[in-house]
Amino acid sequence: MSKFELKLPQMGESVAEATLTAWLKEVGDAIEADEPVFEIATDKVDSEVPSEVEGVLVEKCFSVDDVIQVGQVVAVIEVSGEGAGTPSPEARTEPEPDPEPETAAVVEQQVAQAREEVAVPAVAAQSESGRFYSPLVRNMAREEGIQPDELDRIPGSGKDGRVTKADMLSYIETRGKAPAAPAAATPAPAAEAPAPMTESRPAPETPKPALQVGEADEIIPLTRMGKLIAKHMVESVSTSAHVQSFVEVDVTNVVAWRDKVKDAFFKREGEKLTFTPIFMEAIAMALKKYPMMNISLDGDRVIKRKHINLGMAAALPDGNLIVPVIKNADQLNLVGMARAVNDLAQRARNNALKPDEIKDGTYTVTNVGTFGSVFGTPIINQPQVGILALGAIRKMPSVIETPAGDFIGIRSKMFLSHSYDHRVVNGALGGMFVKAVADYLEAWDTDREI
Repeated sequence: MSKFELKLPQMGESVAEATLTAWLKEVGDAIEADEPVFEIATDKVDSEVPSEVEGVLVEKCFSVDDVIQVGQVVAVIEVSGEGAGTPSPEARTEPEPDPEPETAAVVEQQVAQAREEVAVPAVAAQSESGRFYSPLVRNMAREEGIQPDELDRIPGSGKDGRVTKADMLSYIETRGKAPAAPAAATPAPAAEAPAPMTESRPAPETPKPALQVGEADEIIPLTRMGKLIAKHMVESVSTSAHVQSFVEVDVTNVVAWRDKVKDAFFKREGEKLTFTPIFMEAIAMALKKYPMMNISLDGDRVIKRKHINLGMAAALPDGNLIVPVIKNADQLNLVGMARAVNDLAQRARNNALKPDEIKDGTYTVTNVGTFGSVFGTPIINQPQVGILALGAIRKMPSVIETPAGDFIGIRSKMFLSHSYDHRVVNGALGGMFVKAVADYLEAWDTDREI
């Protein structure tokens, strides 16, 4: 019998840590190869982590809500047979060489000195009040000199009110800025004059009044993803100068062409042809025409993106949103675009997206028409500078101009709502870009081959 260490895998280049959200197996449970053992969440995506071997779970190294670094051992699995995996630390019999006597004495002296200097009591995993603290939170409290009674007063945003890493970082930042209380054991020198009454002091913060909750009201805590979305939206509004441009588009030709070819498209490609890939193609073409919409602002620098990576906002069953990214969208034909749109949308609904599939977007599209909205004013997905909302397609009476004269007819129309960052995108560029998308759709070739 040997033991295999199941570590937190690399979840993408920019992801260094993840939060353990659920254990799918208990100690003593049998595990098959490729069977999920636990769930983790990053700031980009939720995912299940499968076992690489077959065996029995013998140890859990972390608890729910703990923050785990990439490469750390999360679980130990006992497997049968040789060479099944990396043995756990307990199974390694190779003794470490003893340090030289002088080195050992120096190390022991340094440790003793550090213990005398840092007189902070260790924080127990569970306080006297019954509150649970993860190993990460306990380590942070010890490093920052936070006493157990002080730790009990920190509000927690985790499950069952647990204190998370974010809670600790927020508290430590506030704690560091708070005015220090005068030490009682160190009286001021007698010759020192008292501080004048006119000394500038920070104004006391006005406490926010508690929101009244009625007896019949239901309290629904925000999910982890809901908190992230709320944080990102507030940060975006406080970062970018949002302005909007609106264009009404006649998509009669697009609707007629799709109705004509969608059955043949499905029969040949095995994919549904929705309006989304058609709109994505038009937006990619417009970004090629106006590359200064495909940028990011970094301080005083404008970063002009080489690749056109379209983010596609997708609604999840729990009501939250996620934005998978179609990489190099301008290089895809309509068939490739349809496949990418359908695949990403399906896996987004099944919570099966990979971290790399929701990063590096350069421009975002959201289809508010799916929910019946005529148009919307979406918030920019940072660090991008623009986002386009697609409104519902409606049949409308319209003036049709012909060489023989004007008449009223029924046309399929929709609104495009373009939100952009007025710090770097002026009204001319923002308006010309969305007009280019409209022109491309209105000039759609009804005889186009698929």
